Amino acid sequence: MNGVTVSGNGTAAGAGGAKGALATGAEPGAAAARPNPEVPSKARRRRFTAEYKLRILREAERSTAPGGIGALLRREGLYSSHLTTWRAQQAASLEPRRRGRKPQANPLQARVAHLERENARLQRELEKAQIIIDVQKKLAALLGKDAPSGRSS
Repeated sequence: MNGVTVSGNGTAAGAGGAKGALATGAEPGAAAARPNPEVPSKARRRRFTAEYKLRILREAERSTAPGGIGALLRREGLYSSHLTTWRAQQAASLEPRRRGRKPQANPLQARVAHLERENARLQRELEKAQIIIDVQKKLAALLGKDAPSGRSS
């Protein structure tokens, strides 16, 4: 096809790789500034520098017009989740960090917590059993039978 390819949206792109360079009649110098629209065979994770993140966050804060942040995100090829994550990172960097060794957990603390949970479970079971015994005593009194004494005659 003599060096001209057709992209997914139907526009022709020359050897320079600019999207729509031949279709719009753009100058070759302007086409070189645009990135290659071809999808690479293996996707690569983008890495953003701290300076870039700060610049984008400042631009987003300054944009007051409706749709201004959306235009910024489209222009830079970013998602709104980037802004959310970067704002959280910026807020976290302002918080003081604890220095020094991390406090060591007491090895018996897990055992104590387990025993407290078991104790609470057994207390609930005991309360249920006491309620059942009280109901049985009242039922026996209504029917006129003596409560079992535990001895067999």
